[in-house]
Amino acid sequence: MGFLDNAKSKLSDAVDKHGDKISDGIDKAGDFADKKTGGKHGDKIASASTKAKDALDKLDGKNDDLP
Repeated sequence: MGFLDNAKSKLSDAVDKHGDKISDGIDKAGDFADKKTGGKHGDKIASASTKAKDALDKLDGKNDDLP
């Protein structure tokens, strides 16, 4: 098992165990960025947040980790 395989395995385990906390963190970061930009880029920030959650959820191939 290579370095990247090991890292992916550990990240997948973390998402399995703490998916709800990670999702909340992504939402909070998006809200913070939206507030700092004055709402100018709200649609782009929301899209990026959704894509980040989808990418994390697909790490183990199950699509069940994040709410």
